[in-house]
Amino acid sequence: MSDVIAVALIASLSTLLGAGLSGFMGLRVARQQIGGQVADAREARSAQRRATRDALRRDAYVRFLSACDDAYRQLDQRWRESESQAPVAGYDDVYAAVRAVDEAYNLVLLEGPAAVATVGARVVESINAENTKLRQLVDAAPSTGVPPVARHTAERRELIGARIKTRDAFVDAARSALAD
Repeated sequence: MSDVIAVALIASLSTLLGAGLSGFMGLRVARQQIGGQVADAREARSAQRRATRDALRRDAYVRFLSACDDAYRQLDQRWRESESQAPVAGYDDVYAAVRAVDEAYNLVLLEGPAAVATVGARVVESINAENTKLRQLVDAAPSTGVPPVARHTAERRELIGARIKTRDAFVDAARSALAD
C-alpha cells in the first residue's frame, strides 16, 4: 500500500472517529439539556398545581369562615330578640345561616386536609350546639318579653367562648395547611 493511501486512510478514519465522537458528545449534552428542561417543566407544573390547590383551599376556608360569621350574627340577633320577636321553630334566618355553614363545610371537607376538616367539624358542632341551646332556653322559659341575652348571660358567655375557641383553632389549622 502506498504511503499516500495509508495517510489518506488514517486521515479519513480519524475524521470519521472525530465526527462520531463529536456526535456522541453532542447527543449526550442534548439529552442532559432535555432532561433538565423536562425536570424544570415538571417542577413548574407541580408548583402550579400547589398554587391552584392552595387557592382552592383558601377560597373554601374563607367561604366557611364567612358563613360562620353570618351564623354568629344571626345567633347574636336571636339572643337579643324577645320571645315575641323570635320566629317559630322551623326554617328562619338562623336556620338558613346554619345550613350555609354546613354547605361551606362540605367544601372544606373536599379540599382538606383532614386536620382542617376535623377542626372545621368542631366549629359546625359549636354553632349547632349554640343554636340548639338558644332554642331550648327560649322554649323552656315562659314568655317574659325579655331577650334571652338578658336572662342567660352565663350560658351565652360560655357559648361565645366556644365560638372563639373553635373558630381560632380552625384559623390556626387553615394557616398551617396553607403554609405547607
